[in-house]
Amino acid sequence: MIFFWWNLTYAAGAVAVVLAVTFAVALRLGRHSVIDVAWGLGFCAVAAVSAAASTGHGDPARRWTVLTMTLLWGLRLAAHIARRARGADEDPRYEDLLSKAPGGRNRYALRKVYLPQGLVLWFVSLPVQLAMYQDGRPGIALYAGVLVWTIGLAFEAIGDLQLSRFTADPANKGKVMDRGLWRYTRHPNYFGDSLVWWGLFLATCDHWTGPLTVLSPVLMTALLVKGTGKPLLEKRMTRTRGGYFDYTARTSGFVPLPPRTRQSTAHGTKSLPPGRRAPRHDR
Repeated sequence: MIFFWWNLTYAAGAVAVVLAVTFAVALRLGRHSVIDVAWGLGFCAVAAVSAAASTGHGDPARRWTVLTMTLLWGLRLAAHIARRARGADEDPRYEDLLSKAPGGRNRYALRKVYLPQGLVLWFVSLPVQLAMYQDGRPGIALYAGVLVWTIGLAFEAIGDLQLSRFTADPANKGKVMDRGLWRYTRHPNYFGDSLVWWGLFLATCDHWTGPLTVLSPVLMTALLVKGTGKPLLEKRMTRTRGGYFDYTARTSGFVPLPPRTRQSTAHGTKSLPPGRRAPRHDR
């Protein structure tokens, strides 16, 4: 496993290269939201570099399975975000952050956006890196990981597709998306994202070193539920579209659950203050 420790450096280098290229593209386009596209690509780069560096080490079946899982997830996510952001202006989240930048916006973006994202990407990818060096034949944990990953990817991809079709229909302008998977959770894409990383973590758990990386999926899930995912998105949503408070009253915030009925939401449901509008569904 000594080669794995060297891989941590290789992975950090891959992340640095991806973010450096992304920063250059951001300067050219005049918007730092392109880093959202680099998120999935960064994991792909780490997986590819780790697979190349681990040649001759680890179990081939596990290595190729984890590599394939990571590439499929990362490339799909990057393509989806790039397609959605084509021709768009700067993301309001980054605009709000950088508008308060002391000194140069770009240097501030490096410290407050690129560096934190790079560190998180490197840490969350630890199960992927580790899987490349694990000896021993795959067992039930790998199969369970593939199953959880598959469910997560399906949730994420189907949720994104359903939302894209909904928002593309002019008849739905001003309406809240509460159909398909969005009927059971307000964030099927974030829920699916979380499952993807729990699946990749499980894929390492046939080996005793696998459970040591449990904080990677924990961090990813925490960011989605309590950090830069769900909270920031819903804060922005509450300012942009009516009917969202009723939607939140009947729909689970993360884990898919049957919609609550009017009777079950009658107590404790807050009314929408005058002048407030609720959100646009978006990733």
